[in-house]
Amino acid sequence: MPQITISLSEDVFTRLKTRAKKNLLSTSEQIQDIVRRSMLSYKKTSSTPQKIDDSLVNIFSRQKKGKKRK
Repeated sequence: MPQITISLSEDVFTRLKTRAKKNLLSTSEQIQDIVRRSMLSYKKTSSTPQKIDDSLVNIFSRQKKGKKRK
């Protein structure tokens, strides 16, 4: 599996560790789950932005920007 390095604020990292412990996951597994859910959310988006209610998923998600296709 490819490895990447990410930089997170202390606040976000603390929230990740807390959530991972609550879900009985390692921090790495929790990050993988959040990124996976973010990608699923990204694939489902249409021309209207989708509201993401999970703040950690929202951190890893990007809104589509730029010109709208006709």
